Amino acid sequence: MTDTLIVRPARETDLPAVVALLADDELGAAREAPADDPRYLAAFHAIEEQRGNTLYVAVTGDRATGPVVGCFQLIFMPGIAWAGATRAEIENVRIARDRRGSGLGAKMIAEAVAIARSGAAAMVQLTSNNARPDAHRFWKAQGFEQSHQGFKMML
Repeated sequence: MTDTLIVRPARETDLPAVVALLADDELGAAREAPADDPRYLAAFHAIEEQRGNTLYVAVTGDRATGPVVGCFQLIFMPGIAWAGATRAEIENVRIARDRRGSGLGAKMIAEAVAIARSGAAAMVQLTSNNARPDAHRFWKAQGFEQSHQGFKMML
């Protein structure tokens, strides 16, 4: 039996589940704070207030209140390049560890791409840490191509 997946904008009450997802691997465990850290709530409200920036959760079950099994943030960025194209950036993507390989991640990303397309984005882009080879295989399986080398500077 396949789980029904619902992707919806996150609610404040979803934050503990989202933080738990973000912290559930070696990289996340090293950088995330306890879920009750007030910075998460401040960031959530800043995302809510910024036009074209939404934190989404994926829930299973028949209602939009089912358990949170995934999350992603989708940010629309108008640009000058590509004749003024808008890009959609996907960030903070996670699927619950016990649901990986079930197809739910592919369904969630298909929803993210559909949202980007409905928002008139010309492309969807993302970064993935070099230490995540399984994630790289996942992205390629979803139709993404590894076209650029990413760089970051921590401030």
